Amino acid sequence: MAGFKESFSSFFNSRWLVFVAAMWIQSCAGIGYLFGSISPTIKSSLNYNQRQVARLGVAKDLGDSVGLLAASLSEILPLWAALLIGTIQNFAGYGWVWLIVTGRAPVLPLWAMCILIFVGTNGETYFNTAALVSCVQNFPKSRGPVVGILKGFAGLSGAILTQIYTVMHSPDHASLIFMVAVGPTMVVIALMFIVRPVGGHKQVRSSDGLSFSITYSICLLLAAYLMGVMLVEDLVDLSHTVVTIFTTILFILLIIPIVIPIKLSFSREPRLPGEEALLPESQKQEPSKSVDHDQEIIFSEVEDEKPNDVDLLPALERHKRIAQLQAKLAQAAAEGAVRIKKRRPRRGEDFTLMEALIKADFWLMFFSLLLGSGSGLTVIDNLGQMSQSLGYDNTHVFVSMISIWNFLGRVGGGYLSEKIVSEYAYPRSVAMAVAQVIMAVGHFFFAMGWPGAMYIGTLLVGLGYGAHWAIVPAAASELFGLKKFGALYNFLTLANPAGSLVFSGLIASSIYDREAEKQAHGLHHGQHSLESVLSSFVSVKEPLKCEGAICFFLTSLIMSGLCIVAVVLSMILVYRTKIVYTHLYGRS
Repeated sequence: MAGFKESFSSFFNSRWLVFVAAMWIQSCAGIGYLFGSISPTIKSSLNYNQRQVARLGVAKDLGDSVGLLAASLSEILPLWAALLIGTIQNFAGYGWVWLIVTGRAPVLPLWAMCILIFVGTNGETYFNTAALVSCVQNFPKSRGPVVGILKGFAGLSGAILTQIYTVMHSPDHASLIFMVAVGPTMVVIALMFIVRPVGGHKQVRSSDGLSFSITYSICLLLAAYLMGVMLVEDLVDLSHTVVTIFTTILFILLIIPIVIPIKLSFSREPRLPGEEALLPESQKQEPSKSVDHDQEIIFSEVEDEKPNDVDLLPALERHKRIAQLQAKLAQAAAEGAVRIKKRRPRRGEDFTLMEALIKADFWLMFFSLLLGSGSGLTVIDNLGQMSQSLGYDNTHVFVSMISIWNFLGRVGGGYLSEKIVSEYAYPRSVAMAVAQVIMAVGHFFFAMGWPGAMYIGTLLVGLGYGAHWAIVPAAASELFGLKKFGALYNFLTLANPAGSLVFSGLIASSIYDREAEKQAHGLHHGQHSLESVLSSFVSVKEPLKCEGAICFFLTSLIMSGLCIVAVVLSMILVYRTKIVYTHLYGRS
């Protein structure tokens, strides 16, 4: 019985259990990806026009990206409390929208609806922050795979929730909004006490490589399965029984990873020689951590106070003189005679957000992310119009495809970047440069509009865009530390709406409207029949449409050029941070 209790305690405190629970939370945390499915219901129920729906979309994008409050609260509150706040926001925001859409609550003005959408979507920033912070701390030497897998599940959550909604077979389209409000809330509340740091750096096992391989295999199988299911459901009219079977298999694939912590906890795998106890030695470590911190500060003062001729002495004498000076400084500091100044952190150490904001490396990472992910988000936001302009009718096929490639890019980007840092001790940002080269080629295919270019461009841009969100969080944690990782990560995510606003909201839309006006103007002057004149008057209020590769030719070339600029910024970051990665991962 005692052995079972020990095994159960080991299971509950396993970093792999935390990782699996975080994967489940992320699999329903991508609420923003479902906005395209719920916006038609809101539009028809409240008689909105497309411009009003676009404003709701902006509120959704802001809610999805502005996570600084979530980061701040996750630093002062336990993670379960931060997750609880996220569930309250999610339930209140989308629950109220559901009440309004179904007529159970009075209709609110557009600005109030924007606030509700913002609040509801902003709940997922708490889910993302808690999942990433806990798992990056539990897997400090496997940050790339962990971040890639978690962000990949967030990207797949839209497809997962859509499949669950499909099996509900509800004729009421507003029920999808109800599911968005209730589903993630129930899942997160059930798991919020599991997702936390558990001293994972002490739980290294020889089987960790195999465990990650199994997790990767499940991810690939899940992506392939969802792709197949979406295509079959789109092309074939399936019975409700078949859809139920498909969804049951989906649940089984999602549950399979729990086998990993069960096996590790209840099997008697020998510990590695350097492995420490599971928990909770934190109190024992605190004093030594404080001593090390004080010694570090005092040593920093020694560098300022020592005479210049000390460095010219023989090594033995030099160390002796420095030790004497350090002892005197320590005594003076204890007596209050000397005021010790805290030195600024170096790259690879723990930074606060304000300390990171004055570092060139942080801004190189931010602007590289803005150019790379911003250009990718421009494609995602305009994929429907891009495919329509090239003559494709089933635009949702490309939307589904880029979701899958986005997922695989996140998983693959994490895996590739981890190989680079662990085997070659080379900066992780080089993997981001590779992803941006891939995106530049994808944008070029979109610009050319060749036969099949939509499929190739969707593949390349989706992979490259997804890779950014596995590489950047892991790189930020390595260069600027784990202590304030939540704040650093959520600041970097602001690059996404900033890029989307400039590239999609200004560049892409302006060029598209200009080309559409040219085509409409040419059509008007090229036809002289009374019928064509009358039809032109009838269609004045209809939105202008552009046809042909010319619609996004210039936009795609600009996006490709921006990706090349992002490559240059990433390679500058690589050059500047080589020594940091050599120190972190280099073999002595």
